[in-house]
Amino acid sequence: MAAQAYAFDRDYYRRYYSDSRTRVTSSAEMGRRAALVGAVLKHYEMPIRSIVDVGCGVGLLRRPLLAEFPRARYTGVELSEYLCARHGWTRGSVIDFEVAKPFDLTICYDVAQYLDARSAALALERLARATRMVLYFSALTTEDWRENCDRSRTDRNVYLRDADWYRRRLARQFAPIGLGLWLKRGYELVQWELEKSWPARR
Repeated sequence: MAAQAYAFDRDYYRRYYSDSRTRVTSSAEMGRRAALVGAVLKHYEMPIRSIVDVGCGVGLLRRPLLAEFPRARYTGVELSEYLCARHGWTRGSVIDFEVAKPFDLTICYDVAQYLDARSAALALERLARATRMVLYFSALTTEDWRENCDRSRTDRNVYLRDADWYRRRLARQFAPIGLGLWLKRGYELVQWELEKSWPARR
């Protein structure tokens, strides 16, 4: 399956985020996701003071993440002109986003499947540069499309890849914590052995 270029406009966000009959996620679900990220990082006593959400969309993670990390500042980065005008996000994409100072926590949720292989690989490099401590990363995979997602609500206009395609590239700059969280290599964290995620297959 290959993606075709189209605008991330009002109709797109109405279908996948606003209309309860067709939306792919909800505020409640994203709140639970933020709580999961918060629980893991607070368990490890990671001092999160800055968050960047690359491809933040309508910003469903903003409020719950700031509830988890009330001392943090949140930066939303979004390609859609429509959403930047509506929500005041920083205009940019995951493949050209540059930071002067890395963020403690980088979020990239369901963005990479919209990129071809070359662009997706570049995006992972950019995410590594943007991250000081930890990355939360998720992308629709071949197995997810086949077995996990609700296809009637999930955008099929994407590039599907195996999870190991992402894992191999992420492992160059990160170590997996589990549950979509990746620790930036060089940042020290003590984990009991059986708490660790299994290493990526090579």
